[in-house]
Order: sequence, then C-alpha cells, then structure tokens
Amino acid sequence: MTEETGRIKASVDRLKLRTARAINLIVLHCSATPQGRDVTVADIRRWHLERGFADIGYHFVIRLDGTVEAGCPVDRIGAHCKGHNRNSIGICYVGGADASLRSKDTRTPQQKQALAMLLDRLKSIYPEAAVRKHRELAATECPGF
Repeated sequence: MTEETGRIKASVDRLKLRTARAINLIVLHCSATPQGRDVTVADIRRWHLERGFADIGYHFVIRLDGTVEAGCPVDRIGAHCKGHNRNSIGICYVGGADASLRSKDTRTPQQKQALAMLLDRLKSIYPEAAVRKHRELAATECPGF
C-alpha cells in the first residue's frame, strides 16, 4: 500500500458510517466548483446555511487529495436529493465543473480511489443500498460523470 493510499484509507476508516436509519440509497454528487479549486466541508456547510439549510446537506465530502471529510452526521437525514433524503446517504466530490462552470468529470485519481473505498465500506454495511448519480434522480447534470 502506498503512503497516499494509506492516508486516503485512514480518512475513510475514521468515519462514522453506521446509522439506525434504514438506508436503501447512496447518492453521488459534485460541489459544482471549478476543476482544481479545493473546498472543504466548512465551505460547503457555509454555502448550505446561507441557502437556509439546517446544516451541510451531504454526509461525506471527498476533497481533491482524496481525503474524505464527514459532513452531516449519518444519523441525521441529509438535504442532498429532494424526495430521496430520508433513506439515503449523500456523497459529494469536490469539483464537477470546468472553468466556465459547465458540468465536467474533474475527479482526481485520489478522489476516484477515495470514492471506491468509501462505497466499498458503505456497501458492506448497507448491501441492499443502490448507488445512483444525482442526475438519475433529479433534473441536473450532477455529478458530472
């Protein structure tokens, strides 16, 4: 295991992933920020609070370097996909837009690795949960891939 893979795995391993909520869906999102611009859970939380949310809508955010940060606690219903929040977990990767803010797959290799690790862990806990892109559930181009 490389040092980078170990760092990404450690960020996933320290997350609280279990909840008493019935989870049957994992929804993939992007932050819709330009490629290469890193943002944090704190940034997205601030944006969501400014829009009137009670907290960040996503349960997990994957930074450009593959670090996975906890957002809304999994014990709480998120606010990431209207009509699908009650029984879902929302994962957001940072990026998803080009310099003109058009939808684009901007995932770094580290983000792809972190997403795969996080999904593997979540699917081991919630094996019946379907994994869907936000655009499969709503009229959006999110997550850009």
